[in-house]
Amino acid sequence: MRFTELAMGAQTAYSELMEQAHALELQASLSGLPGKFHRRQIKGRGYWYFGYRDIDGRGRMVYVGPDGERIRQLAARFDRQKNPATLAPQSRAAIELGCAATLPKHFRIIRRLAEYGFFRVGALLIGTHAFQALGNLLGVRWLSGERTLDVDFAHAGKNISLALPANIQIDVHGALESLEMGLLPITQFNGVAGSQYRNPDDAELRLDFVTSRTRKPGQPVVMPDLNLALEPLKFMEYGLQDTAQGCILGRDGACVVNLPAPERYAVHKLIIYGERPVSQRAKAGKDILQAACLVEYFLATGRQTEFNAAWRDALGRGKGWQARALQGQKALLRGAPDLADKALWHAE
Repeated sequence: MRFTELAMGAQTAYSELMEQAHALELQASLSGLPGKFHRRQIKGRGYWYFGYRDIDGRGRMVYVGPDGERIRQLAARFDRQKNPATLAPQSRAAIELGCAATLPKHFRIIRRLAEYGFFRVGALLIGTHAFQALGNLLGVRWLSGERTLDVDFAHAGKNISLALPANIQIDVHGALESLEMGLLPITQFNGVAGSQYRNPDDAELRLDFVTSRTRKPGQPVVMPDLNLALEPLKFMEYGLQDTAQGCILGRDGACVVNLPAPERYAVHKLIIYGERPVSQRAKAGKDILQAACLVEYFLATGRQTEFNAAWRDALGRGKGWQARALQGQKALLRGAPDLADKALWHAE
């Protein structure tokens, strides 16, 4: 087995913490604003936003999350919701019960960006931290594949067909500077902070901000409203569709983030496996390991249909996509022949 199921107490604690974190975030960001919640339909899926008018009279929209019973309940009782000032005790309790915790220094970064509204303008947490968060969301604990030095984020950038509607401005560079953790942008473009941040004195502090490939390969996507530049990557748009929400846990609290859908995360790892250069062989191996964990989860829980839909979507995007997806599948099944289930890999 590549995962263990979390005890019911841990799953319940996580579910309650997720609801409390979301309610607390809404309370902090929207308290006192005259406005109302709106549900919008985008590419056949429902999403919730909070619309209000700023002091300058301009209409604003803040992203709340994908449609679901939990979001509807939060919207219904938002005005009368009273929340605790901190979620540290609840988060520590969930961790003690078995939920995975984020490395403290990484948690500080993710939470600060959440406080600045980075995830409310459509950004996603990706990479290994997303993989860890998906485990908590699915009610499991991964037995491998959770170690990382990087904190990775993605945003749809200027791809309007993928970007979630939002017209608020945030300062990502300012958010990172406020932490005073020695994070420096590797490059700068036209005065805008670059897409990579590093701490020269700490190898465990590496941040990357990416987006989907544009018509100008290799050129960064400058986002003035974020005070940030994004590195465009091939196949990134696949993981930016049909997103989910989860909760990041630290011993000092918790925060809500946007995540790739688990089935798309798994398939995307297979697609990018062959794109890794030789120098990133270790990362390519981790891609396959994380994909195997998720594929086994879908197989063990009888949710093959969800994974298969994501798999067929990838195969149907063209020869280049299909070739890379099949290359990743071959590598996966070579190391994990127990996952060769026809219902998972059905192509028609």
